[in-house]
Amino acid sequence: MMKLTKFVLVTGCALAMLPVASRAQSGFTLTTLVSFNGTNGGNPDAELIQGTDGNFYGTTSQGGTNGFGTVFRVTPSGGFTNLVCFNGSNGASPRAGLLQGKESLLYGTTYYGGTSNNGTVFKVTTNGLLTTLVFFDGASGAWPHSKLVQGKDGYFYGTTSIGGSNSTGTAFQMTTIGTLTNLVSFDYQGYSPSAGLVQGSDQDFYGTTSQGGTNGFGTVFRLSQAGNLTNLFSFNRSNGANPSAALVQGQDGSFYGTTYYGGTNGYGTAFKLATSGTLNTLVSFNETNGAYPQAPLVQAADGSLYGTSVAGGPNTNQSGFTYGTVFRLTTNGTLTTVVSFNGTNGAYPQAGVVQGTDGSFYGTTASGGASGNGTVFRLSVTPRPAPVFQSVAQESGTLSLTWSAVTGLLYQMQRRTSFDQVNWSNFGGVVTATNDTMATLDAIGPVPQRMYRVVLLP
Repeated sequence: MMKLTKFVLVTGCALAMLPVASRAQSGFTLTTLVSFNGTNGGNPDAELIQGTDGNFYGTTSQGGTNGFGTVFRVTPSGGFTNLVCFNGSNGASPRAGLLQGKESLLYGTTYYGGTSNNGTVFKVTTNGLLTTLVFFDGASGAWPHSKLVQGKDGYFYGTTSIGGSNSTGTAFQMTTIGTLTNLVSFDYQGYSPSAGLVQGSDQDFYGTTSQGGTNGFGTVFRLSQAGNLTNLFSFNRSNGANPSAALVQGQDGSFYGTTYYGGTNGYGTAFKLATSGTLNTLVSFNETNGAYPQAPLVQAADGSLYGTSVAGGPNTNQSGFTYGTVFRLTTNGTLTTVVSFNGTNGAYPQAGVVQGTDGSFYGTTASGGASGNGTVFRLSVTPRPAPVFQSVAQESGTLSLTWSAVTGLLYQMQRRTSFDQVNWSNFGGVVTATNDTMATLDAIGPVPQRMYRVVLLP
């Protein structure tokens, strides 16, 4: 969306304020849609999905009638329905998000439960009819922590965090009726995948292991549909350690992800990885801007990546622990904190966010809320007014420009010397507004022409 503001033109001794189109920036308003209380579920670990019916679907790892977790539906306005309460025999403690298959059924995994208590794969209708498709038995895998992905061939693909022939985790393929094929049993070259797979534009699958690799801090790998495994990158702690989240392939073809530990400060990283295996660390979290990210990133309609950190931010509890954040990250590594949780509005988000068809972001926190058992939240995009010049004065070779502002937002003054000049140059540093009007001074001297504008920063 574009908003009209004005820029200031200085020509000799004449001043003019001319209309020009300027970007409208947006902020976010957090609304708690659901506070879990144990009975209706508790401690959601997984991201939501938006179904074809416009509603959101998710899981809680605990709570429900039997205490073993739930599958739920929530409308964009917060209407809540429990669809499934697990009972142990049909699964327990789902820690992964759901996938809506091509026939509109929901597919997911439970971490525990089933005949061997090694977890399950299930499908469920949107009105709550559950069918268990796979009972993991250790040899076939155990403790699936990841969301399934449906390949372009129609099969489902996923990982288990342990089990398989080496007891260090598997990657598997599954048909819609539950026939399971083990593609890989991981070994110590990379093991214990906590994250699911993503199918790249080259049709291969990409994923991470939380342990192993050359340095023992986890890996990024590529897996063909035939089960051929290639390790692309081994983390070394300084560039990240122990990735727990699935990757996302960006619009530029690169993969983006996070590591739970490591980086310059030890609080985890966000990274960019080429399909060749070249890694670029975009952010080393420092607790102030977030800590311990373990959820996948999502690339939103604005081209930025959005994610969560389990801890970090300015708010702390009585024990000094921080409550976590939602952040926005550009593909070149500029990070902005969107939300700092405070316990009341949620705490310790272990899942990422999803952008709904209404443009808002939806997510869960594993703790916090009214009962301390976690929340479902909506982040609505709220327009912020573009800055407008209020007055301009010139005295003794000094120009004073006064412009409208919103307290707490960031602004950058820019200038150029010609209408034909494409790029504007930053003038002075970034300004944090302390009032509803701000002023900037510039010594102009004998300048034949100069133009100014103010940019509202993300």
